[in-house]
Amino acid sequence: MFQGLTFEPFALPPEAEALRSEVREFLADSLDASVLPNSDFNAGDSAEFSRALGKKGWIGITWPKIYGGLEKSFFERYVITEELLAAGAPVGCHWIADRQTGPLFLKFGTEKQRQEFLPQIIRGECFFSIGMSEPDTGSDLASIKSTAMKTEGGWVLNGSKIWTSYAHTNHYMVALVRTEPASENRHAGMSQFIVDLGNENVSVTGIKNLSGEEDFNQVFFDDVFIPDDMVVGKPGNGWEQVISELGYERSGPERFLSAFRVLVEFSREISEDADAYQLALLGRLMAHLVTLRRMSISVAGMLEQGDMPITEAALIKDLGNTYERLVPEVVRLANLKNPSSRFIDTLNQCILHAPSFTLRGGTREILKGVIARGLGLR
Repeated sequence: MFQGLTFEPFALPPEAEALRSEVREFLADSLDASVLPNSDFNAGDSAEFSRALGKKGWIGITWPKIYGGLEKSFFERYVITEELLAAGAPVGCHWIADRQTGPLFLKFGTEKQRQEFLPQIIRGECFFSIGMSEPDTGSDLASIKSTAMKTEGGWVLNGSKIWTSYAHTNHYMVALVRTEPASENRHAGMSQFIVDLGNENVSVTGIKNLSGEEDFNQVFFDDVFIPDDMVVGKPGNGWEQVISELGYERSGPERFLSAFRVLVEFSREISEDADAYQLALLGRLMAHLVTLRRMSISVAGMLEQGDMPITEAALIKDLGNTYERLVPEVVRLANLKNPSSRFIDTLNQCILHAPSFTLRGGTREILKGVIARGLGLR
């Protein structure tokens, strides 16, 4: 039965727009203007910057005050996210913890876990990686092979995770693993563990991408002991928790703003003598961007109401990633006469990172399956 999509029109409230100017002023004072920025959330990290952002109260801004949050709206968080990405801020350290680990703990974690981790995350002092993907499984999370066996006082974890951004510098990982043998119900028998990446039985190996960076990693677990109090939620409830977590991961503006700096530099290049094709191209790209932004703000509104728009989030990511891949491809063919070195460097950096845009957080094929199920089409 076709179930439809919900993208109610939401407008950013005055308090959110008022925050925008404050964030821009902070970024102007905090960022080195001589450093070429990139709007990909995964393109730079700075523990110092994350701590400075934490002092402003802008990490975990929607979380309860009892843990150090400000209990602000998802709209205000949206504005902060948007401005950080637009400025190309080095947000890699705290990004995952703010975007999905904290909300995961708030919804499923124990009170001990909330009290221990949330204040540290809010201060910009504790960073998390995602432990979902594994070698030879792609985006099919139900086929993971990492296992944990129950033992006295905890679990013994063995296996491997891959594409774990910043695992070489982060403090912890939330890992999805099998705690029961696979059965006909492929989504049963999985649990989430908080893994200390500094554990002597955890090893991290960097994976170079096209730009020569090693922010992606493969992580190996060799008889890693996980205490019972480091289990997130209930053992066996991992699939439900991961699906909830992916709703936060897939709906934000980072899913269509990764190539934003290319648009900025392109508009500067053609500001004096644009031809008809270049003007039409910029208009088309901006129209797509505005549409995606309105859809994403709608999801922020749903989150503010306490809903979990999983299907809508998947659709935004699918459309947004397609858009992110499109921008550098069409802009590089826009017949610029004498492009500046700044434009060329920005474009080249985006092209090198672009192959990852449609992979991280779920491939196009996986997302289309999520959308089809959400619409009752399969």
